[in-house]
Amino acid sequence: MEVFAYLIPYGLEWLNLIVRWLHVITGIAWIGASFYFVWLDNSIRPPAPGSALAKKGVSGELWAVHGGGFYNPQKYLVAPAELPKELHWFKWEAYSTWLSGFALLTIAYYFNAQAMMIDKSVADLSSGQAIGIGIATLVIGWTVYDLLCRSPLARHELWFGVVVFALIVGAAYVLTHLLSGRAAYIHVGAMIGTIMVANVLMLIIPGQRKMVEAMAAGKLPDPKHGLKAKQRSVHNNYFTLPVLFIMISNHYAMTYRHDHAWLVLALIMAAGVFIRHFFNLRHKGRVEWRYPVLGVALLLAVAVAIAPKAPVAAAPVADPAAQFTSVHAIIAQRCATCHSAQPTQPGFATAPAGMMLDNETEIRQHAAQIYKQAIELKAMPIGNLTNMTDAERTELGAWLQQTLQGAK
Repeated sequence: MEVFAYLIPYGLEWLNLIVRWLHVITGIAWIGASFYFVWLDNSIRPPAPGSALAKKGVSGELWAVHGGGFYNPQKYLVAPAELPKELHWFKWEAYSTWLSGFALLTIAYYFNAQAMMIDKSVADLSSGQAIGIGIATLVIGWTVYDLLCRSPLARHELWFGVVVFALIVGAAYVLTHLLSGRAAYIHVGAMIGTIMVANVLMLIIPGQRKMVEAMAAGKLPDPKHGLKAKQRSVHNNYFTLPVLFIMISNHYAMTYRHDHAWLVLALIMAAGVFIRHFFNLRHKGRVEWRYPVLGVALLLAVAVAIAPKAPVAAAPVADPAAQFTSVHAIIAQRCATCHSAQPTQPGFATAPAGMMLDNETEIRQHAAQIYKQAIELKAMPIGNLTNMTDAERTELGAWLQQTLQGAK
């Protein structure tokens, strides 16, 4: 029975690894295709009036060279006169990314909600409540966004973008006041990802199917379907850099552990949007350096604003051996339940990041990481699952400072 209890978290860890790998692969495929088609759409040039291409309905073309071959993509204003026998659809990249992402969210967060989603210093929730908040975020986020897209506001691109950005920031604010910072960030990303894949599933692909069906029936396709699909595709393009940042944010507690984590996220997402806008304009032949400059300025401002304060030098201790005995007891009770060769904390089969703190040698070896995560950022223990007190952090921090100063 004990072996079975141990193998469950170990099996979940392998499942986490495989699904995360799949998620990264499909995400690269989807976002790569998105970037390519936006670049293609912005880079094609109209054919000469009266030319053979113009007469057959081509609105733009370009020539490209890659991998030793020449390519000549052409875009039709509505559709070609005759439906080709073989037509490639770009949809499974999006579907596979979302499905693997939701599976990863379930494995990494929902199966271990107490550790990964709940921070009792933020809100005292049950696992079911935390999971319910997470799933509701995805549903509500898509519903509100879709209603905005169908409203008159969608005709005003700038104001529509401002309102959608405010919706996402508002979600970040609410979530950082209900869930742990790490879970809040990842659910903002999951909400954006859900909006993106729902755009593909609910608007882009159905619109393309209607155009193909009209052609198969010998009718002229209604261009409104293409225009709606283009609108959602452009939205997805601007979502990509923010959602990519959120995918890697769980490695950087300095962002999600900040007192104003929602504002940190908002500024970083805004930087991503400005940088993406620069490249979109550049593909159209406009080079607007103010946008990447503004994006980089926002990132620098965030970096300066959340920079940790320099630690105050710790006073020397008369009996270092006695102090370590006390510190070792704190680490054994509060940290080594996960960071051990044999973790006792449910949900952990191996030490996170391979960091084990079972003895003095290992503790001294990882002193800098312990200080950053447990003292500076207070990101560990995760969600303060083991209830480390402020007094314990103070004592541990003083010993770690002395250890680090002595190593210099």
